[in-house]
Amino acid sequence: MRPRVSVQDSALRSGNFSLRIDPVRSEDAGLYEARVAYNTGVHSCQVELGVITVTLSPPSPVVENEPLSLSCNSSHRASLVETCWFHNERLVPTSRTFCSLHGALSILRPAVSDAGFWRCQLRYSDNEIISAMYNLQILGFDGPVNPVVYAAAGSAAD
Repeated sequence: MRPRVSVQDSALRSGNFSLRIDPVRSEDAGLYEARVAYNTGVHSCQVELGVITVTLSPPSPVVENEPLSLSCNSSHRASLVETCWFHNERLVPTSRTFCSLHGALSILRPAVSDAGFWRCQLRYSDNEIISAMYNLQILGFDGPVNPVVYAAAGSAAD
């Protein structure tokens, strides 16, 4: 996993033997065990790392009015009961524009106003709730529907 993993050597003296993984990948999910030999004893602990991913299809850049899909998947082993999507922390209801199915959200005609932070929230049969964020960027015109710009002859216009 090198060079994505590190252990802070300076923290070992104070008893902190944490492992840092940056960036985390889907395949990093699983059980991790740490063993530390100190004097005549060996201390160990186990930590399970769960990973949640949000993927965009087609990949960036997203162009206004071209359909897109955001998918949310987790390594959690229980059965998925419910998926909710939030845009800028507001729950997104299913409609003609937003369709949610099996953890994926389809936006049929994305607009510039759909850009921003999207969060998927997964609820499992063991009542575990897991969520992740995705910062969606959309290329398009953010202005009036029929823009008209007037400029005096001989001047500049933007």
